[in-house]
Amino acid sequence: MSNEVLWTPPSDVRQTSRIGHYLHWLERERGLAFADYEALRLWSVQNIPDFWRSIWDYFEVVSHTPPTATIADRHMPGTRWFPGATLNYAENVLRMPGRAGDDPAVIAHGQTRAPQTLTKDELRDAVRRCAAGLRRLGVGPGDRVAAYAPNIPETYVLMLASASLGAIFSSCAPEFGTRSVCDRWQQIEPKVLVAVDGYRYGDKPVDRAAEVEAIRAALPSVEHLVMINYLNPAAGSGSSGSSGWDELTSATDEPLTFAPVPFDHPLYVLYSSGTTGLPKPIVHGHGGILLEHLKMLALHHDLGPADRFFWFTTTGWMMWNFLVSGPAVGATIVLFDGNPGAPSLDTLWTLAEETRLTYFGTSAPFLLACRKSGLVPRADHDLSALRGLGSTGAPLPPEGFAWVYADVSDTLQLQSLSGGTDVCTGFVGGVPLLPVRSGEIACRALGAAVEAFGPDGEPVRDQLGELVITEPMPSMPVGFWHDPDGSRYREAYFDVYPGVWRHGDWITINEHGGCVITGRSDATLNRGGVRLGTSEFYSVVEGLPEIADSLVIHLEDSEGGAGDLLLFVVTTDERDLDGDLTAKIAKELRTALSPRHVPDAVYRIPGVPRTLSGKKLEVPVKKILTGTPAESAAAKGALANPESLAAFEKLAREGVS
Repeated sequence: MSNEVLWTPPSDVRQTSRIGHYLHWLERERGLAFADYEALRLWSVQNIPDFWRSIWDYFEVVSHTPPTATIADRHMPGTRWFPGATLNYAENVLRMPGRAGDDPAVIAHGQTRAPQTLTKDELRDAVRRCAAGLRRLGVGPGDRVAAYAPNIPETYVLMLASASLGAIFSSCAPEFGTRSVCDRWQQIEPKVLVAVDGYRYGDKPVDRAAEVEAIRAALPSVEHLVMINYLNPAAGSGSSGSSGWDELTSATDEPLTFAPVPFDHPLYVLYSSGTTGLPKPIVHGHGGILLEHLKMLALHHDLGPADRFFWFTTTGWMMWNFLVSGPAVGATIVLFDGNPGAPSLDTLWTLAEETRLTYFGTSAPFLLACRKSGLVPRADHDLSALRGLGSTGAPLPPEGFAWVYADVSDTLQLQSLSGGTDVCTGFVGGVPLLPVRSGEIACRALGAAVEAFGPDGEPVRDQLGELVITEPMPSMPVGFWHDPDGSRYREAYFDVYPGVWRHGDWITINEHGGCVITGRSDATLNRGGVRLGTSEFYSVVEGLPEIADSLVIHLEDSEGGAGDLLLFVVTTDERDLDGDLTAKIAKELRTALSPRHVPDAVYRIPGVPRTLSGKKLEVPVKKILTGTPAESAAAKGALANPESLAAFEKLAREGVS
């Protein structure tokens, strides 16, 4: 594990950062003083009720009735947080502390229409009008409102308006296929469907009228369809029995009000990636999401009223839900809808310059693609406003860190983070108080009791272990939809270690608290007793200039042998996979990892199967190669490139050799 320090906190970090201000507040209000981040973190996980109550008080959460306690029952699953409290997520977000009414709240860019800016007052008014429109449609507490819409202001307004009424929101990005959308929404039975007619991806128009009709037909619960004419603004409502967005949000004098709901009242439903079987409908609550996002956005990402906060995401990934909590800490959020690679990978760096981003969030694969294409954003753009860069979605290897500090900025703080849809946040990430070390996630987050469990179910250091959480977090799901006895929820996270959340990732935690995530624990490479996370494998293979992308699968031997290690590669410029390149790959893996991790066979494929949020499909591909039909192994509508499965189906038919 590399320990090279690439960024060091400034000497006055406790005077200038939000976490520094929080530390001063703890000392003044609670009589607590901490020498360093680790001391603060230990307090936060050893004194769970005191820590989370401090977050509630420090951020001055707006509530209608105060809580009678912080935790009524701390057993997992089923922890009861802030009993007696009533509040509303939307009310707290729209407060935008530290911002005046004419300050920008939302800046939206995309490839379908001209840029838009909504001020704080304009955002509040748009939510007021949308909420009034939903109320006219009969929407009230507990009703579901679904959005088949991209990362545009209307989707955000709809989410906040739904929340303001106590209704439950759910979104799918419009690139999702009909089957994937129906697999999600047939479970929650929405009352209102809001959909776009289409969108542009780069310069390509994508019409979604047929998909909208098919989705509506498959959802008998939908009483009202509202169309957003996004691709064709001049068109009518376009669908029989539907109304338009303008009609929904037409002028009204109804005031903006917020339904007071219990802390764990459902806010929105997110979904597991759904690569195998029906996606799990994960229900998140108003209070848990609010507290978690206040903590992460302000104390870890150091965001406040002076910031412009961006994350490249679609509405089908939890990072959208994370991004749009930005106004709760006073930050302006920047939305982008379109192809980040069109007309080139420079598109988002141009956005960063034009919107004066202070925090740029993206994925590790995007940063590595920029590196591979030779981009030098610092030379081509004025990025002087940029002081934070976030990377998630996959582990960021050392070469990604090196590229950021060489070619983007040597003064910003790079924060690699990892978490999940399950908690709608990161468990591990960065913090202004700690240095950035190459290839390493800086720390475990405040209030997240993350440990690496060894084979005996005990914490280990400096060795690969199962990522577990030993204490409850407020943003753990309220539950799964239609899971009245909680059995599906328990099975998902608590079946291996009773009372302890098992996340399904491999993590190494070192002696100074740094973390490295090395892939899913159900896709581990275990050759001759040497366990290796897949991300380490990819870092070596994709470091070669001839390799654009890769997928590694270990087919274990049922009789205890080493099994077959299969490597699939996408070559750059569609070059052939010849003996020289295969030998080069083998040499690199033997040197960097071990002789055990030289693949038994290397195959060239046209594309690596990925989910719509960019994750590689290791487990479904393994199932296909071992005889499971593709339609059972993977939900093709949840994939960015379903055609990529054909190569593995063919190999399964012909036999792996």
